Amino acid sequence: MRLLANENFPLDAVIVLREAGHDVAWIREDSRGVSDDAVLRRAQEENRIAITFDKDFGELAFRSKLPSQCGVILFRITPKSSQYIAQAAVEALASRDNWAGHFSVVEDNRIRMTSLTQE
Repeated sequence: MRLLANENFPLDAVIVLREAGHDVAWIREDSRGVSDDAVLRRAQEENRIAITFDKDFGELAFRSKLPSQCGVILFRITPKSSQYIAQAAVEALASRDNWAGHFSVVEDNRIRMTSLTQE
């Protein structure tokens, strides 16, 4: 899966996702400090799904009318450690294959998904 990890996503989780075979670009590596809008534009340009802990991405995702091959996954899990976040991210991503075209919220015990094309 092609992912774009926001700056707030921990390095341990980025590494584990890469080791699990995901193509993960990380904002902190090459675009530190860019706006949330710029992150979503990049996700769109590179056909990636943005992963973040930033709640502002919900409104931005709907407003920016992301194409169907993009999406946003907001992690709202208890951040016990970066290793816990890494494991939770790998498990959540492996649990579905329909992340594109959705704004998704991953919580400790459930995943909520809303289509980005809903009116």
